[in-house]
Amino acid sequence: MELILVVVGAIVVTAMAHRRGLEPALIIVMVGIAVSFLPGFEAPELDSHILLTVVLPPLLYSAALDFSFPTFMRNIKPILGLGVGLVVVTAVVVAAVSSWLVVVPLTFATALVLGAVVAPPDAVTAVAVGRKLGLPKRMMAILTGESLINDAAALTLFSIAVAQVVGTHTFIENPVLLFSYSAVVGPLVGALLGYVTLWIRRRLANPGLETIQGLLVPFAAFIAAEHIHASGVLAVVVAGFVVGNGALGAGYQTRLQERYVWNSVDVLLEAFVFAYIGLHLRFVLEDLREAHESLAQVALASGVVLLIVLVIRPLSVFLMFGRGLLSHQVEKRFSVPAPPGGRGALGVRRRSRPVAKWRSMIDRRRLTWQENLVVSWTGMRGVVTLAAAAAIPATTVSGEPFPERATIQAIAFVVSVGTLLLQGWTLPFLIRRLRLSRFNDDHDADRNEEIKAEHVVYSAADQVLTEFRANPPAGMDPRVLAEIGERVARHSQDADEMPDPEAHTKRSAVFSALYRDVLAAQRAALIIERDEGRIEDEAVRAMLDRLDLQEAGVSARLESRL
Repeated sequence: MELILVVVGAIVVTAMAHRRGLEPALIIVMVGIAVSFLPGFEAPELDSHILLTVVLPPLLYSAALDFSFPTFMRNIKPILGLGVGLVVVTAVVVAAVSSWLVVVPLTFATALVLGAVVAPPDAVTAVAVGRKLGLPKRMMAILTGESLINDAAALTLFSIAVAQVVGTHTFIENPVLLFSYSAVVGPLVGALLGYVTLWIRRRLANPGLETIQGLLVPFAAFIAAEHIHASGVLAVVVAGFVVGNGALGAGYQTRLQERYVWNSVDVLLEAFVFAYIGLHLRFVLEDLREAHESLAQVALASGVVLLIVLVIRPLSVFLMFGRGLLSHQVEKRFSVPAPPGGRGALGVRRRSRPVAKWRSMIDRRRLTWQENLVVSWTGMRGVVTLAAAAAIPATTVSGEPFPERATIQAIAFVVSVGTLLLQGWTLPFLIRRLRLSRFNDDHDADRNEEIKAEHVVYSAADQVLTEFRANPPAGMDPRVLAEIGERVARHSQDADEMPDPEAHTKRSAVFSALYRDVLAAQRAALIIERDEGRIEDEAVRAMLDRLDLQEAGVSARLESRL
């Protein structure tokens, strides 16, 4: 009953925040904190493993369904740098500083547990703000891709660190091999389940059953991978990539239905997660008071870790992205063109080497300093940090209490709420101040992409209609064939003039078959252009949505005659 009330309250607060133009996540957290201090209030308790298994997989799966794998590969360098490299660096720096300062008695191993807990940013809020304010598409791709893999790196590192403190034996003793095993086997599990899902869907041919099956995929991928000690997060992400890429084989009803279902699931889970965070503040403080004599020391340690988390991301982003921009400006200012076959100003011979096909897919454009600044300020922590903190075992193998468990949980809570409030409140202002939104221009770039998509759609339709006219079905009046071709070409049929789909006439069958062939060709052409990098993914998805809605509208008008 308590969980239902939390969900209902979170949805109400979300609706009120939307009506007033506020960010729902921040308002939900603040309301939850206030409610937690009400007399007699008892917060609902969920097992941390349930929280990770129930909340995290569907959020990741939904994001992967809507994220193009070619877009992921084009931005693989910054995504890996932020999603893996920055997570590891953050965890190690937090561990080193926390154990060295001795504000609270943390060994390096215990501090590494803390570092792994606070390392992964939760990009839900950042992506939501960026989408609403219109961040450049490449920045949105980088932030979304980072959110898909940083949890896997952090949770794997967390498992290794906890095993060292508790004294348990891991599946593979060598941490590097364990990390590699998790990173390789997890995606294999996800890919296998993704292809099995597509195989089953082709035989179900029922939108309702296909949607229900899709709701089970993220949980199955996560649990199956974790059962064999692989990365459940990566399994969910890869399963989402495979199913999302193969969704064109499903019917338009399934795609439209799944789109709205997953949007609803995202809103529900995100509202619940942030409400759950806020409602537990008072109880974290009570647990800490029981475990420690001085809250001042824990508050100081929390402030130090929060500062590290806030500072380490901008520094790392500059080293990863800003350094290249700076060197480019220096080279542009001081270098001279090298003669053919000669050496440049620094005596370096320029060599032209053939570029591998997979390397040619990578987008090597540098982020501007404004984009670097915004990326460096999108480090809000969320559900994974709190769930991992709650998943710390209560005792070690010897039966002793886990050292400083309450302290780690308190610091994790402060870091989550602190980054959410500090960065979450100021991120919209920063984006507007830098005038980084693509809504600030005249939309020429977006319109050009729309024109490309429209051209691809019209060309694909012309090819199918040309083939139809060159090889018409036998035994039909040429005038009827011409009429069918014209109606399909116009894409503006009137239901009253269309053949009855239940009449089973040859005219009806030819019309339906031709219309389906045109739509299939248009969708396939759009996907090819997107995968080759000639059209941006957002424009392709918008056009695919238009085709689905068009098909749904035509089908509804036809069925209304019955």
